Amino acid sequence: MTELDLAGRVVELVRRLAGPDAQAEVVVTRADLALTRFANSFIHQNVAESATAVRLRLHADGRTAAGSGSLVDPDGLTALVERTLAAARLCPPDPAWPGLAPPAPVPSGAAVDEATAAASPDERAARVRAFVDAVEGLEAAGYCRTSYRSGAFANSAGHSAVGRAAEAAMDGIARTGGADGVARHCADRLADLDGGALGARAAAKARAAADPVELPPGRYEVVLEPAAVADLLQNLAWYGFNGKRYAERQSFAEPGTAQFDPAVTLVDDPLHASALPYDLEGTPRRALPLVEAGTTRAVAHDRRSGAEVGAGSTGHGMVGASTFGPLPRNLRLVPADGPTEVAAGPLSAGVTGAVADPDTAALVAGMARGLLVSDFWYTRVLDPKQLVVTGLTRNGVWLVEDGVPTRAVRDFRFTESYPRALGPGRVRGLGRAPVRQPDRVDGFWWEAPALRLASWNFTGGASG
Repeated sequence: MTELDLAGRVVELVRRLAGPDAQAEVVVTRADLALTRFANSFIHQNVAESATAVRLRLHADGRTAAGSGSLVDPDGLTALVERTLAAARLCPPDPAWPGLAPPAPVPSGAAVDEATAAASPDERAARVRAFVDAVEGLEAAGYCRTSYRSGAFANSAGHSAVGRAAEAAMDGIARTGGADGVARHCADRLADLDGGALGARAAAKARAAADPVELPPGRYEVVLEPAAVADLLQNLAWYGFNGKRYAERQSFAEPGTAQFDPAVTLVDDPLHASALPYDLEGTPRRALPLVEAGTTRAVAHDRRSGAEVGAGSTGHGMVGASTFGPLPRNLRLVPADGPTEVAAGPLSAGVTGAVADPDTAALVAGMARGLLVSDFWYTRVLDPKQLVVTGLTRNGVWLVEDGVPTRAVRDFRFTESYPRALGPGRVRGLGRAPVRQPDRVDGFWWEAPALRLASWNFTGGASG
């Protein structure tokens, strides 16, 4: 039985058990997830799971409830409907119920790479081996993962949709002494993950990060590599372009206002890469421009948050949206008017390991004095409205003088408003080649180039 057949069967069960006036929406998803994890330069874990999940949301007698299960035989589906109906009877009235998604065409989505969907442990292990060989004796750790999802949606309003998606990701570090280097990549095809190239990059950065010096806190011009920029995008998505937070006036976003530098364009673009082409409510997913040439244009909505502010859904219904809100989960930072021109210049031999790619090299070359930052971690929001974030640098920081990384620097703690850092006049360069960064949540990713900013507020050492 296909996923669409299962979804349709649950809708019919709701009609039979709850009556023709009950409204129901059903999502059936089959997920095949596989992970090869390595530490101390050898594989210590290979795991895989294949599961089918059924999620039902229904609205009956003015009350709404949701339930889920993994049993897809007739008894399991009947039990799911019965317990969700029982939960609905105990729920308070839901006068803000936005109704069901009407029938609408759903795009086909990105093409699925069948080789990735069917990848074997040996294929993932080959990339781990290439990573370990490339670090040339340094300690290596990380993972290589593949995922495949197929699914279907159906509701009692007559709308249905189907989709498939596959993804591969690799995240690894190389360590020498107390210095780490990192390299990450997420792609639609496992064949596009080059373990050797990622390992060589991580090792070069680790060696370049040895013997760091301590610098005083303060504001420094920075070049942020894609891994660090991904943290900006993730927090902007969760706290800024979130329709629930916007409706509750807890977001900085002001559509129609030039809140960012003109060089910044942000697009939530699920169909750019492998993602299911519909959301949890069956709404077709599409590219959503959030910021165009510095001007905020939109926030992400599901049906409920969109109805609350007089707008429609943007295709961002998701599990947990009633609590956390609907949010962009495939966010891309792209230059507003094509590639940004940045200064080019030579990098001295012996320090080029700090610089991971030509984009970063070009941005660093134009900086008189500042910092090159590889990564952020342990970031926490202090002020959601202004999106003031505190966190730590990680996996390498370098002092740049006259366009050349001259010394590794000890990690900093920072406290910065992400919208302010990207505000008008603050962006001094964007790289030309965005790199997709994997998220811990399957189906989430953040795509960004290296980014040069006028200043970043470092408030102390990493232990402070």
